[in-house]
Amino acid sequence: MRTEEIYLAGGCLWGVQEFFRYVPGVLKTEAGRANGSSSALSGPYDGYAECVRTIFDPDQITVGELVACLFEIIDPYSIDQQGPDIGKKYRSGIFSRSPQHLEQAKQFIQTRSDAKQIAIELRPLTNYVRSDKEHQDRLNRDPETPCHLPEELLHRYKRKTE
Repeated sequence: MRTEEIYLAGGCLWGVQEFFRYVPGVLKTEAGRANGSSSALSGPYDGYAECVRTIFDPDQITVGELVACLFEIIDPYSIDQQGPDIGKKYRSGIFSRSPQHLEQAKQFIQTRSDAKQIAIELRPLTNYVRSDKEHQDRLNRDPETPCHLPEELLHRYKRKTE
């Protein structure tokens, strides 16, 4: 099986990871930080965006379809905020080491009638740091943890796989 990876940011990574874990074609998710200037998890904020490393089967789901799924859970017009989470680390973004992924994401956005208002960052992935264990699969391990995404949206694809 062929796999590819893309890094999706959409506010608090707990909800993003829980949502994408059930999307058909997604094989694995991992909570992390994209494009900060450091490889350390402690210390001052270094410019990162909370993100989810998303490993997928490109024969089952395209980058455009993944981006469409991201749009289901974010406000694509919001800058440095998703739901109650405010700050640069909560910005929405699509990061990848593959220029083709970024081009496919850009093409998806350009097909939308609201493309000029969309505030999602599209950037090459320059640095990725895996979040510590307490942030991995947080909502799966502790479903009572608060999340700004309503349950019916958060688990839209989970219900389809059950």
